[in-house]
Amino acid sequence: MKVVLLGPPGAGKGTQASGIVEKYHIVHISTGDIFRKNVKEGTPLGQQAKAYMEKGELVPDDLVIALVEDRLKQEDCKNGFLLDGFPRTIYQAEAMERLGIDVDKVVDIEVGRDTLIGRATGRRVCKQCGETYHVSFRPAKAEGVCDKCGGQVVQRADDEEETVARRIDVYLTETKPLEEYYEKKGKLAHINGDQDAKIVQEEIFKALGD
Repeated sequence: MKVVLLGPPGAGKGTQASGIVEKYHIVHISTGDIFRKNVKEGTPLGQQAKAYMEKGELVPDDLVIALVEDRLKQEDCKNGFLLDGFPRTIYQAEAMERLGIDVDKVVDIEVGRDTLIGRATGRRVCKQCGETYHVSFRPAKAEGVCDKCGGQVVQRADDEEETVARRIDVYLTETKPLEEYYEKKGKLAHINGDQDAKIVQEEIFKALGD
Protein backbone atom coordinates (compact mmCIF):
# COMPACT_ATOMS: atom_id res chain seq x y z
CA MET A 1 0.00 0.00 0.00
CA LYS A 2 1.25 3.47 -0.94
CA VAL A 3 -0.28 6.29 1.10
CA VAL A 4 0.20 10.06 1.34
CA LEU A 5 -0.62 11.72 4.68
CA LEU A 6 -1.65 15.39 4.49
CA GLY A 7 -2.31 17.82 7.33
CA PRO A 8 -0.96 21.08 8.73
CA PRO A 9 1.67 21.27 11.50
CA GLY A 10 0.13 19.96 14.73
CA ALA A 11 -2.56 17.87 13.00
CA GLY A 12 -1.28 14.68 14.66
CA LYS A 13 0.26 13.14 11.56
CA GLY A 14 3.09 11.57 13.55
CA THR A 15 0.71 9.77 15.89
CA GLN A 16 -1.49 8.50 13.07
CA ALA A 17 1.49 7.54 10.92
CA SER A 18 2.67 5.13 13.62
CA GLY A 19 -0.66 3.32 13.62
CA ILE A 20 -0.83 3.11 9.82
CA VAL A 21 2.73 1.78 9.53
CA GLU A 22 2.14 -0.84 12.21
CA LYS A 23 -1.15 -2.06 10.75
CA TYR A 24 -0.13 -2.23 7.11
CA HIS A 25 3.57 -3.09 7.57
CA ILE A 26 4.83 -0.26 5.38
CA VAL A 27 7.70 2.22 5.77
CA HIS A 28 7.06 5.66 7.27
CA ILE A 29 8.85 8.33 5.24
CA SER A 30 8.73 11.76 6.87
CA THR A 31 10.32 14.59 4.93
CA GLY A 32 10.83 16.37 8.26
CA ASP A 33 12.90 13.43 9.51
CA ILE A 34 14.87 13.34 6.24
CA PHE A 35 15.60 17.07 6.53
CA ARG A 36 16.61 16.87 10.19
CA LYS A 37 18.86 13.86 9.54
CA ASN A 38 20.65 15.73 6.76
CA VAL A 39 20.89 18.89 8.89
CA LYS A 40 22.33 16.91 11.82
CA GLU A 41 24.86 15.19 9.56
CA GLY A 42 25.79 18.50 7.94
CA THR A 43 25.25 17.29 4.38
CA PRO A 44 25.15 19.90 1.59
CA LEU A 45 21.41 19.33 1.15
CA GLY A 46 20.92 19.56 4.91
CA GLN A 47 22.69 22.91 5.07
CA GLN A 48 20.45 24.25 2.31
CA ALA A 49 17.31 22.95 4.03
CA LYS A 50 18.27 24.31 7.47
CA ALA A 51 17.92 27.98 6.53
CA TYR A 52 14.35 27.46 5.30
CA MET A 53 13.26 25.23 8.21
CA GLU A 54 14.44 27.66 10.89
CA LYS A 55 12.33 30.43 9.33
CA GLY A 56 9.26 28.21 9.06
CA GLU A 57 9.37 28.30 5.27
CA LEU A 58 8.94 25.39 2.87
CA VAL A 59 12.12 23.82 1.54
CA PRO A 60 12.25 24.43 -2.27
CA ASP A 61 10.52 21.81 -4.40
CA ASP A 62 13.50 20.52 -6.33
CA LEU A 63 15.51 19.97 -3.15
CA VAL A 64 12.65 18.06 -1.52
CA ILE A 65 12.01 15.96 -4.64
CA ALA A 66 15.67 14.93 -4.84
CA LEU A 67 15.72 13.82 -1.20
CA VAL A 68 12.44 11.88 -1.44
CA GLU A 69 13.29 10.22 -4.75
CA ASP A 70 16.55 8.95 -3.26
CA ARG A 71 14.72 7.59 -0.20
CA LEU A 72 12.03 5.79 -2.24
CA LYS A 73 14.68 3.92 -4.20
CA GLN A 74 15.80 2.09 -1.08
CA GLU A 75 14.97 -1.59 -0.65
CA ASP A 76 12.59 -1.19 2.30
CA CYS A 77 10.12 0.82 0.20
CA LYS A 78 9.35 -1.95 -2.28
CA ASN A 79 6.40 -3.30 -0.28
CA GLY A 80 4.78 0.10 0.19
CA PHE A 81 5.25 3.33 2.09
CA LEU A 82 3.56 6.16 3.94
CA LEU A 83 4.67 9.60 2.76
CA ASP A 84 4.34 12.20 5.52
CA GLY A 85 4.98 15.82 4.52
CA PHE A 86 5.34 15.11 0.80
CA PRO A 87 4.05 16.15 -1.65
CA ARG A 88 3.31 19.65 -0.37
CA THR A 89 2.65 21.33 -3.70
CA ILE A 90 1.02 20.35 -6.97
CA TYR A 91 4.45 20.69 -8.60
CA GLN A 92 5.79 18.01 -6.23
CA ALA A 93 2.76 15.78 -6.87
CA GLU A 94 3.26 16.05 -10.63
CA ALA A 95 6.98 15.34 -10.18
CA MET A 96 6.06 12.14 -8.33
CA GLU A 97 3.96 11.02 -11.27
CA ARG A 98 6.75 11.84 -13.74
CA LEU A 99 9.07 9.67 -11.64
CA GLY A 100 6.55 6.83 -11.80
CA ILE A 101 5.62 7.06 -8.11
CA ASP A 102 1.91 6.27 -7.81
CA VAL A 103 -0.14 6.38 -4.60
CA ASP A 104 -3.27 4.43 -3.63
CA LYS A 105 -4.81 6.88 -1.15
CA VAL A 106 -4.30 10.41 0.18
CA VAL A 107 -5.43 10.92 3.79
CA ASP A 108 -6.07 14.57 4.75
CA ILE A 109 -6.27 15.25 8.50
CA GLU A 110 -8.18 18.51 9.06
CA VAL A 111 -7.84 20.51 12.32
CA GLY A 112 -8.76 24.09 13.35
CA ARG A 113 -6.04 26.75 13.53
CA ASP A 114 -6.19 27.46 17.31
CA THR A 115 -5.99 23.76 18.11
CA LEU A 116 -3.02 23.40 15.76
CA ILE A 117 -1.05 26.17 17.44
CA GLY A 118 -1.70 24.73 20.91
CA ARG A 119 -0.61 21.26 19.85
CA ALA A 120 2.53 22.31 18.02
CA THR A 121 3.86 24.81 20.58
CA GLY A 122 3.46 22.23 23.35
CA ARG A 123 5.51 19.61 21.52
CA ARG A 124 8.90 18.61 22.93
CA VAL A 125 11.53 16.31 21.41
CA CYS A 126 14.48 14.36 22.85
CA LYS A 127 17.72 15.71 21.36
CA GLN A 128 19.31 12.26 21.62
CA CYS A 129 16.78 9.67 20.42
CA GLY A 130 14.01 11.81 18.85
CA GLU A 131 11.22 10.61 21.16
CA THR A 132 8.29 13.06 21.07
CA TYR A 133 6.39 14.49 24.06
CA HIS A 134 3.77 17.16 24.71
CA VAL A 135 3.55 19.41 27.78
CA SER A 136 -0.22 18.84 28.07
CA PHE A 137 -1.00 15.49 26.47
CA ARG A 138 2.15 13.43 26.96
CA PRO A 139 4.74 15.05 29.24
CA ALA A 140 8.02 13.36 30.13
CA LYS A 141 7.95 11.81 33.63
CA ALA A 142 10.76 14.13 34.70
CA GLU A 143 10.62 17.59 33.11
CA GLY A 144 13.27 17.99 30.40
CA VAL A 145 14.44 14.37 30.64
CA CYS A 146 13.58 11.63 28.09
CA ASP A 147 11.80 8.58 29.54
CA LYS A 148 13.48 6.28 27.01
CA CYS A 149 17.14 7.32 26.97
CA GLY A 150 17.61 10.03 29.60
CA GLY A 151 18.48 12.58 26.93
CA GLN A 152 17.55 16.27 27.05
CA VAL A 153 13.96 17.04 26.03
CA VAL A 154 13.63 20.42 24.29
CA GLN A 155 11.31 22.56 22.18
CA ARG A 156 12.51 22.65 18.59
CA ALA A 157 13.01 26.09 17.04
CA ASP A 158 10.34 25.28 14.43
CA ASP A 159 7.79 24.60 17.22
CA GLU A 160 7.94 28.11 18.71
CA GLU A 161 4.62 29.99 18.37
CA GLU A 162 5.64 32.60 15.79
CA THR A 163 7.23 29.96 13.58
CA VAL A 164 4.28 27.58 14.00
CA ALA A 165 1.80 30.29 12.96
CA ARG A 166 3.91 31.02 9.89
CA ARG A 167 4.16 27.31 9.04
CA ILE A 168 0.36 26.99 9.20
CA ASP A 169 -0.09 30.00 6.92
CA VAL A 170 2.45 28.58 4.46
CA TYR A 171 0.71 25.19 4.57
CA LEU A 172 -2.71 26.67 3.88
CA THR A 173 -1.36 28.68 0.95
CA GLU A 174 0.90 26.09 -0.64
CA THR A 175 -0.61 22.72 0.27
CA LYS A 176 -4.39 23.24 0.33
CA PRO A 177 -4.56 23.14 -3.53
CA LEU A 178 -3.39 19.51 -3.29
CA GLU A 179 -6.77 18.59 -1.83
CA GLU A 180 -8.55 19.58 -5.05
CA TYR A 181 -5.80 17.91 -7.11
CA TYR A 182 -6.27 14.52 -5.41
CA GLU A 183 -10.03 14.95 -5.05
CA LYS A 184 -10.30 15.05 -8.85
CA LYS A 185 -8.32 11.81 -9.01
CA GLY A 186 -10.71 10.16 -6.55
CA LYS A 187 -7.92 9.44 -4.06
CA LEU A 188 -8.62 11.93 -1.25
CA ALA A 189 -10.08 10.97 2.13
CA HIS A 190 -11.13 13.84 4.47
CA ILE A 191 -10.55 13.02 8.14
CA ASN A 192 -11.71 15.16 11.08
CA GLY A 193 -8.56 15.45 13.18
CA ASP A 194 -10.26 17.49 15.91
CA GLN A 195 -11.30 14.29 17.69
CA ASP A 196 -9.75 11.76 20.04
CA ALA A 197 -6.69 10.18 18.38
CA LYS A 198 -8.23 6.68 18.52
CA ILE A 199 -11.35 7.83 16.68
CA VAL A 200 -9.20 9.58 14.08
CA GLN A 201 -7.24 6.37 13.59
CA GLU A 202 -10.42 4.29 13.15
CA GLU A 203 -11.65 6.70 10.48
CA ILE A 204 -8.31 6.52 8.68
CA PHE A 205 -8.33 2.71 8.66
CA LYS A 206 -11.88 2.78 7.27
CA ALA A 207 -10.76 5.18 4.53
CA LEU A 208 -7.89 2.84 3.66
CA GLY A 209 -10.33 -0.03 3.17
CA ASP A 210 -10.14 -1.77 6.54
